[in-house]
Amino acid sequence: MRIAHIMAGARDGGAELFYERMAIAQAQAGESVLPIIRSEPARAARLAAAGLEPLGLRFGGPLDRLTRPRIARALRAFRPDIAMTWMSRASMHAPRGPWVLVGRMGGYYDPKYFRTCDHLVGNTHGIVAWLRSRGIAESRTHYLPNFVDDCSAAAPLDRSSLGIPPDAPMLLGLGRLHRDKGFDIALRALARLPGVHLAIAGSGPEEGALKALAASLGVGGRAHFLGWRRDAAALLATCDIFLCSSRGEPLGNMVLEAWSARRPVVALAALGPSELIDQDRTGLLVALEDDAALAAALARVLADRDAARRLATAGRDRYERDFTATAVLATWRRLFEQLIAETKGTRR
Repeated sequence: MRIAHIMAGARDGGAELFYERMAIAQAQAGESVLPIIRSEPARAARLAAAGLEPLGLRFGGPLDRLTRPRIARALRAFRPDIAMTWMSRASMHAPRGPWVLVGRMGGYYDPKYFRTCDHLVGNTHGIVAWLRSRGIAESRTHYLPNFVDDCSAAAPLDRSSLGIPPDAPMLLGLGRLHRDKGFDIALRALARLPGVHLAIAGSGPEEGALKALAASLGVGGRAHFLGWRRDAAALLATCDIFLCSSRGEPLGNMVLEAWSARRPVVALAALGPSELIDQDRTGLLVALEDDAALAAALARVLADRDAARRLATAGRDRYERDFTATAVLATWRRLFEQLIAETKGTRR
């Protein structure tokens, strides 16, 4: 199978990291893969190190007259069976052709930006249901899950390297420092948990405001801002609980990573975590914006090691069943084979 993946994403981000994982995994599984990306040297280097030949383009705004024809030339030369667009801007630049054009949606984006796509896929059942509620035919909307790398073999870090005492309870948050990620709620919960430390791995526009909030709450010495990191597995191995404080989270790759690392998960009940987590079995969910309930749930898990172990084990079981690379690659291949067969049938 020949697959082109077209991504116009940012330098960092969960969708961008999954794009790399999927393109590399499909190539390693024997598919022919062409990655087309917004010019980004680090991403290009990682893809090239895996044996791929990424094409870097500008993916500019309305005045960019070069990206679309260059994508068209690359696709005609590559002759993909499937061309998948990631992000709205990639879809706006991607031309139609003899390939099946599939738009991947990792959030609740306006479908108008994907109107040229033959099919749309969502990485949650909620996104697929939402697309159908907007009038897009069931035959054109499909669920394709994400996978995350298995983090269970990573060695823990020395907590002192993070500024955390070795005997202090440690919470971990991962994600961009943006209001949607709810780290302000996490800090308010931390203020209710004496002696507990919170490490936040990520960067973004809210960094200054979050540090100021931590200082005003009196938790500046217990809130550790680590910046953008690429060692999530080691950080997960180091923490006691993974905290997903997002007030807006379409999926929650971070939850999957924590499950793979056998870490208990406590999350706010955003759409994605609510779809993933079976309450009191694979994690704990608390109401959005409720820092008091969040602190209580965290305290409960920290105080009950047996309960923490049960949550972590059930989460790992769910990961192994549904979100490993092997399971997800098979799901993606089945859908792609179906779409190719249907398209060939209608174009005869």
